[in-house]
Amino acid sequence: MTLQRHRRRFESLPAERLDAWRGRPPAVISDCLNRGRTMAAAIKPLAPGTRLLGQARTVAGMVGDNSAAHAAIAIARPGEVLVIDARGYEDAAVWGGIMTRAAIARGLAGVVVDGAVRDVAEIRASGFPCFARAAVPAGPHKGFGGVIDGPVSCGGCPVRPGDLIVGDDDGIVVVPLEREAAVLEAVARQMAREKALEDGIAEGVLPAEQMGIATPDWLD
Repeated sequence: MTLQRHRRRFESLPAERLDAWRGRPPAVISDCLNRGRTMAAAIKPLAPGTRLLGQARTVAGMVGDNSAAHAAIAIARPGEVLVIDARGYEDAAVWGGIMTRAAIARGLAGVVVDGAVRDVAEIRASGFPCFARAAVPAGPHKGFGGVIDGPVSCGGCPVRPGDLIVGDDDGIVVVPLEREAAVLEAVARQMAREKALEDGIAEGVLPAEQMGIATPDWLD
């Protein structure tokens, strides 16, 4: 398998548009995407409290091979997130400290790996947002190549170049680029509804009552 790249171009969202997404929880975003578009529960941040926001630059590689990821670092634009489909393989790391330093130098917003990473303490200390399925000391090879800027499946979730990636301690949600504006409006409405629920709780009205959930019937 050689190193290949699709001819894909996508709209780069302006900074003010990305800023509108800051503070929007992935849990609420997923609710507004029909409780979907989330990556597998195993994909979590290396450092608690990590937040991630940016448009995807996709990478698909053979098991244990990180040559495509290295090439993608040089291709990706500042502020983008590398989303690496490493086939979910947990016993060979395809991302580590050297790649993290390179990504920081390029101004990337973060990385998501459906597979394993290593040099965890170094990555945490760097502050670079890194989400992954696993961590392992065993390193990668560079013998087979991969594909950049194609559609991938990461953590069981479809991702295309340009899709919006949002992450926190809960995990990762993916917003299709063509739905970004509509989903942002839906998220604002949902957060307003949740604020109303919180206000009701403060006034002594529990969510079950506010939502009209019936009182359980007695069985005996």
